[in-house]
Amino acid sequence: MKNEHGQHDNDNMEIYLRPTFYINFDHPRVKEFAESRCNASLSKREKAVQLYYAVRDEIRYDPYDFKLDRHNFTADSVLKKKSGYCVVKAVLLAGAARYHSIPARLGFADVRNHLSTPRLRELMETDIFMYHGYTELHLEGRWVKATPAFNLSLCNHFNVKPLEFDGVNNSLFHEFDTLGNQHMEYVKERGHFDDLPFEQILEDCRIVYPRFFEKKNNPGKDFV
Repeated sequence: MKNEHGQHDNDNMEIYLRPTFYINFDHPRVKEFAESRCNASLSKREKAVQLYYAVRDEIRYDPYDFKLDRHNFTADSVLKKKSGYCVVKAVLLAGAARYHSIPARLGFADVRNHLSTPRLRELMETDIFMYHGYTELHLEGRWVKATPAFNLSLCNHFNVKPLEFDGVNNSLFHEFDTLGNQHMEYVKERGHFDDLPFEQILEDCRIVYPRFFEKKNNPGKDFV
């Protein structure tokens, strides 16, 4: 049973291990990625760390990747494009983790990006990013948050501290960048889900970001 935030009250681990339409680790492309990016002899925590860095750095962050087609949000589609924004990268990490029998779920929060680019702020008409997505992994008896959104090359370009992950501590956006400027601010938690709440995200974002949806997305462009 889900609560008002879409969360399962009993936290039955089985629901965080199964394939779904979006977290489709039963797809050959996702299977190959999950198998090849970590050593089978490692512990689950060590596997989770290796998978985190694979998703973080091999998938280019693209904030303009929000499409109206739900097929754009599946783990296999992210691998096909090799790019995506925070939500789909979190979906991919969840899928790769579940493939290795690591319970995984999707977490969401609204964040204020103080370093948002002029182009993106013009489209969104705000510096608040609704439904920023991250992954929660159940490791060694507890849930740990992992945020594989910004790839290393992007961080270096924008003087943003890359997010590290050790499987023990939460990996969350830094409050300041490498120059001391205010960067990310968490303003609202939206809870965790066993699968992507696509329709709810789409409905809310179309209301808050009408101009964004009026423009044609161009996933071939970098985040500038």
